[in-house]
Amino acid sequence: MGGMDLVWSTYKESLDEVEEQILKGLDSKIDLVNDIATYILNSGGKRIRPLFLMISSELTGNTVNKEHLLLGAGLIEYIHTATLLHDDVLDNADVRRGNATARVKWGNQPSILVGDYLYTLAVCQAVTIENHEVNHLLSSTCRSMTEGETLQFYHNKDFNLGEETYFKIVEYKTASLISASCRLGAIIAKGSEETKGALSSYGRHIGIAFQVADDTLDYTADGRRLGKSLGEDLKGGKITLPLIHLLQHCKEEERKEVERLIGEPGLQEEDLKQVTALMRNYGSINYAIKKAQDFVDLAKEDLSCFKDSSHRQSLITMADYVVERDH
Repeated sequence: MGGMDLVWSTYKESLDEVEEQILKGLDSKIDLVNDIATYILNSGGKRIRPLFLMISSELTGNTVNKEHLLLGAGLIEYIHTATLLHDDVLDNADVRRGNATARVKWGNQPSILVGDYLYTLAVCQAVTIENHEVNHLLSSTCRSMTEGETLQFYHNKDFNLGEETYFKIVEYKTASLISASCRLGAIIAKGSEETKGALSSYGRHIGIAFQVADDTLDYTADGRRLGKSLGEDLKGGKITLPLIHLLQHCKEEERKEVERLIGEPGLQEEDLKQVTALMRNYGSINYAIKKAQDFVDLAKEDLSCFKDSSHRQSLITMADYVVERDH
């Protein structure tokens, strides 16, 4: 056993406890809230953010309050799950992780409301840790994530979207929560300012690499393994890094054709193949993968202040996994 399989198995016991905490923490007196929240929380998520939190706390090296650690891991997952519920409504998504989305089963309005509930639940539970730093971290992270989602919505079908704004969206929307997961692990383990800063920076760089890789997989992956149909970003009008590169480098007539297809709800498989072929011709896929790898390298540099250990090695393995995964 090697790579990520080893990492998952090493922390399996802790993650099993997180799983119990996640379901135990759903305490709404409204059945519909619990039903929808339980459905999406049980829909096959990898719990990668709680894993980042657990390893970060171990790497910090101090004794931790186990109850606070499990609580922290649970509320990070509530925040992540809230964004999934909202994203699926914004994107009109029918499938997530190979299953029907909550909006398909229950409708858009309940999905939005339960997303709101999960955000609120996370904030309520964070307060019980009684640490102002935790409260500040999570509230500012939720704010950043909402700003990132709004910025992405504003730039939907924006054919002139540049890399700088794209990376700002990615940092706010995705990297902020992964960064917060790592920092929260260090806070709960009473880490030094240097430790908290290094892990926060590691999480930020990994989060950016993770999203860039994810955006690239939307054009290159096996849809069955990915758990959704490919080309969703193109259909939804989302301009991601491979597309930005292509629009900047292809010929004028090719650009016009690609622009015509962006945001086309009835996008055919041959259209997607045409765009993907252009991306390969112009090196857009390789360009995006290289950018993701650059951020992975920065993340590994962030760990240089820690002495070598199995926990440090686990974070390095997770960094490599971000760009090597195929789903």
